[in-house]
Amino acid sequence: MSFFRYLLLLFFTLNGLAQKTQQMTHTYTNALIHETSPYLLQHAHNPVNWQAWNVESLKTAQTENKLLLISIGYAACHWCHVMEHECFEDEEVAEVMNQNFINIKVDREERPDIDQIYMDAIQIMTGSGGWPLNIVALPDGRPFWGATYVKKDNWIKVLEQLNDLYQKNPSKVLEYAQNLVEGLQAINLVENQSNLDIINSRDLGVGIKQWSQFFDKKMGGYRRAPKFMMPVNLNFLLHYGTVEKDQEILDYVNTSLTKMAWGGIFDHVGGGFSRYSVDAKWHVPHFEKMLYDNGQLISLYAKAYASSQNELYRSVVEKTIQFVKKELMAENFGFYSSLDADSINESGGLEEGAYYVWQEDELKSILGKDFPVFKDYFNINSYGHWEHGNYVLIRDETDVEIAKKHGTDQKHLKTVIANCLQLLENRRSKKNRPRLDDKILTSWNGLMLRGLVDAYRYLGKKEYLDLALKNAKFIESELTKEDGGLYHNHKNGISTINGYLEDYASIIDAFIGLYETTFEERWLSRAQELTDYCLENFKDEVSGLFFFTSRKEPRLVRRTLETSDNVIPASNSIMAKNLFRLSKILFEANYEDIAQQMLKNIQGNFEKNAQSHANWMQLALYFNNPFYEVAVVGEQYQEKAKELYASYLPNIVLAAAKRDSKLMLLQNRFKPKETLYYVCEHGSCKLPVLQSKEVLTQIQF
Repeated sequence: MSFFRYLLLLFFTLNGLAQKTQQMTHTYTNALIHETSPYLLQHAHNPVNWQAWNVESLKTAQTENKLLLISIGYAACHWCHVMEHECFEDEEVAEVMNQNFINIKVDREERPDIDQIYMDAIQIMTGSGGWPLNIVALPDGRPFWGATYVKKDNWIKVLEQLNDLYQKNPSKVLEYAQNLVEGLQAINLVENQSNLDIINSRDLGVGIKQWSQFFDKKMGGYRRAPKFMMPVNLNFLLHYGTVEKDQEILDYVNTSLTKMAWGGIFDHVGGGFSRYSVDAKWHVPHFEKMLYDNGQLISLYAKAYASSQNELYRSVVEKTIQFVKKELMAENFGFYSSLDADSINESGGLEEGAYYVWQEDELKSILGKDFPVFKDYFNINSYGHWEHGNYVLIRDETDVEIAKKHGTDQKHLKTVIANCLQLLENRRSKKNRPRLDDKILTSWNGLMLRGLVDAYRYLGKKEYLDLALKNAKFIESELTKEDGGLYHNHKNGISTINGYLEDYASIIDAFIGLYETTFEERWLSRAQELTDYCLENFKDEVSGLFFFTSRKEPRLVRRTLETSDNVIPASNSIMAKNLFRLSKILFEANYEDIAQQMLKNIQGNFEKNAQSHANWMQLALYFNNPFYEVAVVGEQYQEKAKELYASYLPNIVLAAAKRDSKLMLLQNRFKPKETLYYVCEHGSCKLPVLQSKEVLTQIQF
């Protein structure tokens, strides 16, 4: 036996022993033990015979003529954990589920294509949705019943009733499922509006006026609870308020960004944002922290800093990146998905927010003489109290006001607060940490990569660009397929799921941004290659949009067109903006034509539902207002380009080179001993200038 074969045999022997040992320590082990998703692995020792979504599971359902019970969630989902404990860990529940259903667990973050379909289905059925999302479907996947969180007794009762109905009156179930599928198809239709003009600024303003009726102008966000941060909406409004010189809109953006940064939704001790607040003042968060929120918010606050020079925004960017590096970054510079809302409390039980909250006596003990200042700064009072004596840190006064109250200056106040927060971070490090979802998702890494690029662009810290390049190289080496496409996921050195449109869209956007800061043309070339891959494999010629799944993938109940911007922009709106921006750098007229037609097909939604189409409306701003191609050519091209970074310029693309380039935008522009700026519009350029301030006078909003 060769030494290599001996090692291989030893590996499999030890691995088998490890699996047997693991199974011996648990009463139950189901098929999810073979998955890599942390969420699926959380359910691997339930008494329920869970299976992953795959061809074999669906075939089993059809062979045995059993209904599918599809349960969808994600690792950081608090109510998913609650239902698991009350239902899926219960033997009585498991017996009902195992006897009558093929039970399939889905990680919505790994399989957003499945989640989209069944989330639409439950919204048709009930008018609302959420997670955990539980669907009962025919053996072929067509849904006919759904619910979110359900208590044990009701869960058993409804499952027995549904199985009884299917056994005794299958034609009724079949009819309802078919009607529901037709509804799913209908709400996903997009007509090709080739005869329309692009929406004009006046009509765009009508939609924004309708939308603004929901603005909370005192606390930011919307006049409601819970409150989601919606960075895509604020990003658009920052752009709109700037180009339209609408001070009321800009004030609303500033209020929202300030109150979010002051609120408990921002972790003042460790940095980073939680997913949403349960109240109207951004105070008590749902404590899970998601990579996709923090990546987008880094971009947003960096742009807002460039626009306003507000030091609070700069601080938020720096602290959020610090959090991501510490808590969500892998050794290979990929970024993990999330931190759980729950952590182990002092009593040994899982508790939401246990890692983040403070008791007043605890704070007094830690902070000593500085507690009175800290108390006023972060409202250790009725305003900052949550429940059971727990406080969530929240600000509601400026540094100037607090400093004046305590007879000190702002500089000394900042030092005191910084020291206090460091002491709290030291104490927190001794607590049980929230659980980590350590799968790496391509689309979310694209959002984070774009955040790092924007942070470097507007704050000027080279360490952010260095980290961005490391992440980009990770994407190239670990998330790229042999055919040039992308994977969706990565865990333990393995990528298993083919990329969705969201993966391509976010990576293309990030690579365009990476080119605009490094001017390494390989990132632009890669963005174009991925765009062409999407045109070949995702494009729907009927609607003019892109399907969420590649034509190479097995067909589900529906092939989705994702068009509504939400906490993450719609993959189609990101793609449309990518096509527009690439057309300006590469002089690809076809790209702009496609982006324009995509916008025409969606713009009918703006007036009545602007809040769900903010990223699309930013594309409308590109078409309605001057948009510039700025070229920098000469020996000092990098330094000259950086001079423009400090300004918030949402209506430009930037290209630069030392001398020679294949890009038409940069050709025939080199002049020895000079570094020149060229400001162009639709390929027609003004006379070159030497100073960045001259460029700014040529760029109009």
